[in-house]
Amino acid sequence: MSVMSMTGFGRGEAANETVKITVELGTVNRKQFDCAVTLPRECLSLEPALQNLIRGRITRGYVKGQILLTPVTASLAATLNLNGVREQVDAIRTVATELGLPHTLTASDLLTFPDILKPRLVPEDPQTLWPLIEQAVNLALNRLLAMRRLEGANLTADIRKRLDALRGIVDEIRALAPQVPILHKELLEKRLNDLLAPSAVIDPETLAKEVALFADRCDISEELTRLDSHFTHSVKLLTEGGACGRSLDFLCQEFFREINTIGSKANHAGIARHVIAFKAGLEAVREQVQNLE
Repeated sequence: MSVMSMTGFGRGEAANETVKITVELGTVNRKQFDCAVTLPRECLSLEPALQNLIRGRITRGYVKGQILLTPVTASLAATLNLNGVREQVDAIRTVATELGLPHTLTASDLLTFPDILKPRLVPEDPQTLWPLIEQAVNLALNRLLAMRRLEGANLTADIRKRLDALRGIVDEIRALAPQVPILHKELLEKRLNDLLAPSAVIDPETLAKEVALFADRCDISEELTRLDSHFTHSVKLLTEGGACGRSLDFLCQEFFREINTIGSKANHAGIARHVIAFKAGLEAVREQVQNLE
């Protein structure tokens, strides 16, 4: 299963002998699923079925689009509701007769009638149009999802590259970690020598205890192990594909938690620089992850 981006666009069409259905759908980032597709007023009863159809194929992101109905026949008169026109004209003539007004109605006056001159493209039961709308929506979704898959593949390659760079930073931190208690011991001895009289003797056992306590406080082995686990899990999610955006976003939070702890515990300038670089790289990863479904 492919990793998908939340951004895409698709267009689909379907037609019968009288009407053509045109569907345009676009998606952008959103934490949850949301859908706002404009239907013709006469087809609003089909909205629940439309929502279910789209929700069945898109799990995350904001879907926005429109469904348009246009006549297939070249002649507008062939698709007009002529019975409705006749009813309007008869009603106007009846009123004119009762009020003693002249019958001045012309063909051009029909253009002023609200709605009546619009082609009647939707049958009395809009449900009969659903198979045609469903066909056009599925075609639009196919193209939209193809675009999301393509962008998802590009995002996956970029995220993998950035994760590899972060793993390299962690390896450098791991190499520096054993030096922390050694440097602390050397610094502690120097300070004691500066403070004590030249004839004073530093108790090796006391010094060893102090260094051991410091080494325990600055030990980052557990954090490094958890970081390795997060790297493994992230790669697994990207490999398996599917809707992994939320899981990867959560892992980014866990990455930050561990690296932040390392920065707090490891009293070492070199490690501190690597922690800053890791945080900057992680922010770039998180921005990309938030584009995934």
